[in-house]
Amino acid sequence: MQKIIAANWKMYKTRAAAERTALDFAQALAGDDVLSDRQLLVFPSYTNISTVAAVLGKYSHVAVGAQNFYPAKEGAFTGEVSADMLRDAGASWVLTGHSERRHLLGEDDDSVARKTAFALTQGLNVMLCVGETLSERAAGELTDVLSRQIASAFVDLSRDTLFGRLAIVYEPVWAIGTGNVAGQVEIFEAHAATRSLVMRMVGEKGRDIPILYGGSVRPDNAATLVRLDNVDGLLVGGASLEAQSFMQIVKA
Repeated sequence: MQKIIAANWKMYKTRAAAERTALDFAQALAGDDVLSDRQLLVFPSYTNISTVAAVLGKYSHVAVGAQNFYPAKEGAFTGEVSADMLRDAGASWVLTGHSERRHLLGEDDDSVARKTAFALTQGLNVMLCVGETLSERAAGELTDVLSRQIASAFVDLSRDTLFGRLAIVYEPVWAIGTGNVAGQVEIFEAHAATRSLVMRMVGEKGRDIPILYGGSVRPDNAATLVRLDNVDGLLVGGASLEAQSFMQIVKA
């Protein structure tokens, strides 16, 4: 399975800064055959999608995505952005269920499920994020949390749009932006549980759905993380804001 390395720029970078970083990415990508076996994704802010897509769109193994959207074709939803608008700006992917959307902005499982299903019907590829808080892990609820999040997201998904269009990210909430990284055994167990739950929902073809790890990924731990069983890629936050550190992760 092709490894997916994704950059989530969150609420950082003006258009000028985003263009500079995208150009730095492009310079690093030029003529680098080692990267052809990897799918790279960049999730900039809404205002930077078209700028980044204009720079990176010429690379077949690089795609641009959006960090969020509203699950409706159009309407009186002040401050929201539609799937059509994202595609028009150059996005082909969207994040759903990111822990910051769930825990800071109050998105529940049903909301994440609606977004996931709607994005797929609108022709966008989806990176669905799942994961537990520190208190949930301490209470031994990892599998219960993953089961609830995956089952709710999958219940309305069409199998025709699922394969090749969906990736899942396991992100332990307690490791995001904290500098903490789940141990190898913890990641192995969480990814194995995620794989098992996905296969329970869709059968044997669930082996073909990529499962990424996200949570304080850095150049010095990326190689170890990406070699673990059922880790099919990485979702990178802070370390993706500079081209040099992100490319070190990509090449890990």
